[in-house]
Amino acid sequence: QVQLVESGGGLVQAGGSLRLSCAASGSIFSFVSMGWYRQAPGNERELVAAITRAGSTNYADAVKGRFTISRDNAKNTVDLQMNSLKPEDTAVYYCNAYRPPRYWGQGTQVTVSS
Repeated sequence: QVQLVESGGGLVQAGGSLRLSCAASGSIFSFVSMGWYRQAPGNERELVAAITRAGSTNYADAVKGRFTISRDNAKNTVDLQMNSLKPEDTAVYYCNAYRPPRYWGQGTQVTVSS
């Protein structure tokens, strides 16, 4: 059974930075893609950023130029560097891995104060 454990969430002021990390229980090279999603209260879960096994990346328009996704195959981790954070980035952030099937972490709260 695949386990994904997120860390790095917290409270930050607008304009600040946070780095989220997702640690997988096994080799992440087996996944076709990995990514980060977020869900704010009252909203649907949405894709934030994804990275394929080949290293190709995809970002939501709302975070382009501010967020960077990266993966370390040796450490079996996928990180999300978030800069220039805005209050609208406030949400629970979930790590996702797709083989198939799709696996989810438990989520980590990110709160950006104005």
